[in-house]
Amino acid sequence: YVRSESLTVETASGIKHLRLFIREGKVSSVSVDMGKADFSAASVPLIDERSEVIDAPITIGGREYTATCLSVGNGHCVVFTDNIDKLDLASIGPEFEYAPCFPERVNTEFVRVVNPTTLRMRVWERGSGETLSCGTGACAAAAAAVKLGLCAKNRDIKVNLLGGDMTVNVSDTSVTLTGSAVMVFEGEFEY
Repeated sequence: YVRSESLTVETASGIKHLRLFIREGKVSSVSVDMGKADFSAASVPLIDERSEVIDAPITIGGREYTATCLSVGNGHCVVFTDNIDKLDLASIGPEFEYAPCFPERVNTEFVRVVNPTTLRMRVWERGSGETLSCGTGACAAAAAAVKLGLCAKNRDIKVNLLGGDMTVNVSDTSVTLTGSAVMVFEGEFEY
């Protein structure tokens, strides 16, 4: 419960200013400026002779993929593919996460472009495995889609994940993420 329509949060990648949308005294959704996407290999980090890997071949687990690597505060490798539902993510995901070219490991998004304003995505998060949702992953997928001309900048892009939809807007100066704020888990810890 909050009494304001804004909130500031300090994260490992800097201070983020959140815009809160309130319904019946509760936050129903949140929008945050995630900063500008960085496509340099060093930002991921990615060990490669190329300074950027954008829609380019990358060998993972002995197989070649076409990938776009970038950072939106943390490292991502985005692979556009037509059939994300049949991927054996339990096998492929760890190959990307622990690939020697990603010395700090990497989050990997497998993305299908539905149309210029809609993406479907499955995500393998480093340290967690396949997750239902990933905000930075949605941002990375949308930024990569805009960079490749698959989606338009300055337009809302719906990113459909297993856990629900997020909206991402990519401009020349920032990536804005908007998503629902819902309770997904409640528990108690003893220590």
